[in-house]
Formats: sequence, structure tokens, C-alpha cells
Amino acid sequence: MVGLDQIREAMARQFEEDSSRVFVEVEADTLDSALADAAIQLGVHVRDIDYEVLQRGANGFFALSKKSWTIRAYEMQKRKSRAERLEEASKDAAAADLLEQVVEDRNGQVFTFCAPDGVYLKVMPPSGKGSPATIRDAIESMRERGVAPADEDVLKSIVKAASSEYIKVGPYKYSPGHDAMMAVDITDQEMKAWLYATPPGPGGADLSADMIIAFLRNNRVIAGIDEQRIRDFQDRPIYKQNYLVAEGIKPQDGADANIIYNFETDRSKVHLKESASGRVDFKELNLVQNVVEGQPLAQKVPPERGKGGKTVTGKYLEAKNGKDIPLPVGKNTRVAEDGLTIIAETNGQVLLLNNKINVEPILTIEGDVSLKTGNIMFLGTVFISGNVEDGFSVKASGNIEVKGTVGKSELDAEGDIVVSQGVAGKGEGFIRAGKSIWAKFIENTQVEAGEFVIVSDGIINSRVSANKKILCQGKRAAIIGGSLSAAEEIHAKTLGSLGGGSETVLSVGFDPRSKDRLDALVANRNVYERELEDVQLNFNTLMVMKKQRKELPEDKEAALKKLGERQYILQTQLEEVEIEIRKIQEYLNTLKNRGKVSASVKVFSGVKIIIRDVTEEVRTDCKATTFYLEGGLVRYGKYQGPDDDMKRVPSGYSAN
Repeated sequence: MVGLDQIREAMARQFEEDSSRVFVEVEADTLDSALADAAIQLGVHVRDIDYEVLQRGANGFFALSKKSWTIRAYEMQKRKSRAERLEEASKDAAAADLLEQVVEDRNGQVFTFCAPDGVYLKVMPPSGKGSPATIRDAIESMRERGVAPADEDVLKSIVKAASSEYIKVGPYKYSPGHDAMMAVDITDQEMKAWLYATPPGPGGADLSADMIIAFLRNNRVIAGIDEQRIRDFQDRPIYKQNYLVAEGIKPQDGADANIIYNFETDRSKVHLKESASGRVDFKELNLVQNVVEGQPLAQKVPPERGKGGKTVTGKYLEAKNGKDIPLPVGKNTRVAEDGLTIIAETNGQVLLLNNKINVEPILTIEGDVSLKTGNIMFLGTVFISGNVEDGFSVKASGNIEVKGTVGKSELDAEGDIVVSQGVAGKGEGFIRAGKSIWAKFIENTQVEAGEFVIVSDGIINSRVSANKKILCQGKRAAIIGGSLSAAEEIHAKTLGSLGGGSETVLSVGFDPRSKDRLDALVANRNVYERELEDVQLNFNTLMVMKKQRKELPEDKEAALKKLGERQYILQTQLEEVEIEIRKIQEYLNTLKNRGKVSASVKVFSGVKIIIRDVTEEVRTDCKATTFYLEGGLVRYGKYQGPDDDMKRVPSGYSAN
């Protein structure tokens, strides 16, 4: 049978739970709207809400007057699962371990508390290197409170146990009218609650932590209660001054969205490259930030939701959500499927212009390529309005156009190269184009083109190769000195020079790159054959020695093994080289173009003409001549005019 005391205890527990529950009062047109608003304020899902209806709404056709729904909503009390309880226990254990690591040295302490039913004593154990409390400390604590000391045997057991809990040690002459008194003051727009207490008189009871907490909840303070400070107050009461016992939870506005860039947005920064020896190369300024198609350029961090706060009286304080920002998508960029990442749509240079990310497929250099710009390497097309100074390089995956001149420099492009004012390489310049090369003149420079080399004034003392044609057109279209090779044709106004001061060698009728590769392979074959002869001779000598002696010393046996391995490697390399040589020879033999060399004005004596594998040296000057191969001989024929290739212009340019 349930007794009256049990009912009182149950009611007290229920009151304590209800007092501790945070609630909000919400008014809305419908019950669903009111529940939704309450869920937002409490920061929980609608299904986790308990509520009371304070006013039923009425807005139907038969309603005399429209009424809103008013509810008081609570967060539903949930029973924690066993897994959650175990997780909390493990966290508490981890926290305890951490506290042990940073524990301070403190002596044991004794606290006296007077309650209506008796005198209580709490003994705290020492920490760190502190000393334990003594019976004398207990006696002094009781005398300071104004009560007679308890029996020493009782005190001895309590002091020895140091249980950190209040234990009754004797009776107390209780006088209810002299109890400690307390008041609460709520300040700072209900964000702080202060306890003001007066000390007890003779026979009056002290304030317990439970009494203080119950008093606060009965006086509207239901959130942010600092129970540890209240327990400290019970042990060491502070009277006749405000004592902070509760603080509200301030709302936290959500962080705004932001962009994390995967490239340097400050173009003024220079990143110098340092060698292993510590030497800084001032030509490598790394001012151009190359990106490839599909490369992530930036990520957006979404805005955060604000976290609502509460006053000490349980009122909800709304927080602002972070502000969103648009993605800075510019030219040649797009948003990935995740909706947060910006990626490049093409190869090029990534730039932040007007707060938008752009990928420029064309890099424009205003002025010269010099110490100001450093060497240029770009995944796209490079346009240079000035010159390329000596000692600098420009490399591009697209085209290169130079409005000025190119000195003792290196130009390398996968597409076309256009030099408006010509190239003066000073014997060390190098230009390579995957497609064609256009220039006003080329002098003392090594040039390689995948298709055409087209020059308006002339080519002087240079090594030039083209997989299709070398064409000199213009008023002074001359080829003087150097070695030029083209698969199909070499054409100019004049070939060679008066007196033949510089040897001029013109080769046509074969693929220059394949021919160079063939020459390299033949040279390698000769080296491998000579080394193989020496290895085989030494190997055979040791084998004969082994047959005669039945056994070789360890060093000779090791040498024999190494010679056998080297012999196998050389034979394998020779087989691979022979296969590649045969393939190139078959390719060169199947070339349909026969090749020709033409001069519209004059060919000077001393010029050497090579068509496929036949060589002819011009012995006397001749005019308007085309050289071609017929019957195994180089023939001197009537000049054949240029074809439409003489009008060829770079990709993306007009003939005008």
C-alpha cells in the first residue's frame, strides 16, 4: 500500500523535474504552427516536445471571433540508453584521468553544517602532496561555527574516512526563527542570478545546496544554475553580498559562409625558387599559377546555423544564422556536383578578378620577358607585347606570340610560335614548336617545327628542321649558312652567299625527326656492338679457363657471372635497336614526297643539296632553279613557283 510519505516524495521528485524543465510559450494561428515554432526555439524535433494548451484556437466559419493557439512547450524527458550511459561514464573516467594529471597540492579540509536535525561534518581528503585533515581541524571547524565539539572517537573515524560527504556527528539546538535568510536578484536582462544571504542567528540552520536550488527554482531561476558554486557556498558561505549562482546561455550567431581558395589570390606575392645549394634563381618568379581542366580551384564553407540561448528564467534567445554568399564563378569555371567546389573548365592561368575566379587560356605579358616577369611557363597561349630578353625562357601548351624580338632565349610551344621582329639566338637560342614557326628572320638559332617554318626576310647560320616545309618569303628571303632540313620542301629567293663563306646544307625528302632518331640509333648500335665484342671475348676466356681448371676462384667466378649478365643485356638492347632501326628505315622508304629545293632568284656555288640519300654540291651559280630527285640523281630544273602554303598564317590569325 502506498503511504503518504511515498506520495510526498513522488510529488517532490515530479516538482523538481518540472521546475528544471525549460519551457517556451508560443502563440500561432494553428496548433501545428505553434509546435513548429516551439521546436525551433527549443532546438529539438517536434516529436521530442511535450506541451500544454493554454488557449485553444478558433478560426472556423462558426467561430464568433478568431482566436490563436497558445501552448506551453517542454522538451520531452528521454531515458538514456545503456550505450549512452556507458559513453558518459567513459567520458567521466577520461576527465578524471585528465584531472589527475594536473591536480594541485592541497591539504585536507573540514566543513561544519548545522541543520534542523543535527550537526554535520564533511572531511575532504588531501590532493597532490597535501597533508590530511586532523581531529584538531575538525574541532576548530565546529568551534568556529559555534557548536560544541563532538566526541573524539566519532571525529576520529570521520576524519580518517575523509569521505567528502556530510555525516551527522551530534544533535543541534535548533531555533527556527534564527535560520539563514536568502533572496535572489536577477540582472543583466535576466542573464544572471545572484544569491544574497544573511547568516543564521544562534540555533539557526545553515543553507544547504538543495535548499538554495529549490529556492532559485521557486523564484523563476530554472536555467544555467551553477550547482558547483552552490555546493561551494554550502561549504564556505558568503553572507551579505551578492553571490553569482546562475548564468544564462548567450545565443551564438552562426558563422558566415566563406571561400577557401586553392591558389594565391594576392598577385603581388613573388615565390622565388631556391636550389639545393641555397642559390636563389631570380628568373623563376612563379608569378603564373597554372591549372588544368577539372582542377578544384576553391571550396565554399556553408554558413552555420545560430545556436539559441536561454535566460536564467528559461526564455529562449534567438540567434542569427550565418549569411550565405554566392559562389565566385567566373570565366571558364563551373560548380561541381557537390554545389560547393569551383573547378576549372580549361587549362590556363587562374586569377581572382572582381571577386570572381577566372581561368584565362591566354596569358598576356605587357612589356618584355625579363627579370620583372621571370621565366614563363603557361598551360595555354602566351602573348608578349615586348621582347624576350637573353637568358629567359617561355614555355606554353598553346601558342606563343612575341611582338618584339627574341634573343639568346628558349621558346617552347605545343602549338604555333610567332615572332614579329625576328630571332637573334647568338649561337645559343633554341625554338621548338609542335606546329609551325613564323618569324621576320632567324639568325644563329636552333629551330625545330612539327610542321612549317615560315620566314619573311631570311635564315642565317642556323640549324632548322621542319616536318613539312621551310619557306622564306619577302623582299630579302635568303638562306645563308647553316643546316636546314625539311620533309617536303625548302624555298627562298636566294640560297647561299657570294664566295661561300658559310657552308649552306639543305636536306629534303625525309622526316628530320625520324632521320635524327635513326642517326642516334645507329650510333648506339655501334657502341653496343663494340662493347659486346669485348664482353664476349672476356667471357669466352674465363669459360676456357674454367673448363681447364674445373673450378675458378671466387673473384673470377663473380666476374664470369657479371659478364654473362652484361652479355644478355647488350644482346637484348641490340635486338631492340635493330627493330626500331628497321621500322624507321621502312617508314622513310615509304615516304611519298620526293622533296625539292627552290630558289626564285639565285643559288650560289658551294650550296650543298641533299634529297633523300643523294647529295649534290652546286659548283656554279645558277638562277631561278628547282632541285629535285630523278633517276638517282639531283636534277637542276626550271624554277617552280610557290604553292598555297606560302600564304599560310598562324592558327587564329587572318591573312591580313
